[in-house]
Amino acid sequence: MVRIEDMNRDALFVWVADLLAEMFELDRASLTPVSNLYADLDIDSIDAVDLAVKLKQMTGKRLQPDVFKTIRTIDDVVNALVALSTAPADTQTEAA
Repeated sequence: MVRIEDMNRDALFVWVADLLAEMFELDRASLTPVSNLYADLDIDSIDAVDLAVKLKQMTGKRLQPDVFKTIRTIDDVVNALVALSTAPADTQTEAA
C-alpha cells in the first residue's frame, strides 16, 4: 500500500505521472501537472474509472464521486490525493 500521507506534492506528482504512464502506455516525459487527462492524454471515462479504482487499491483511500467529477488535469489528481491524505479517516471510505 502506498502511503500518500508521507509524500509531498512533488513526490505525489511523480507517483501519479508514473502510474498514468504505466496504466495507459503514455510517454512519461510528456506528462506535466497541467496535462489534461481527457484532451491531452486521450483518457476516456472508462479509463478514468479504472484510474480511480487503481488509486483506491494502491492507497486504500477512495475519491468521493463529487471530487472525482471535477478532476481534469494531473494536478487535479494530485490535489485530490493531498486532500485525501489530510482528511479524517472516516470521510475517506464508504460502503461499496
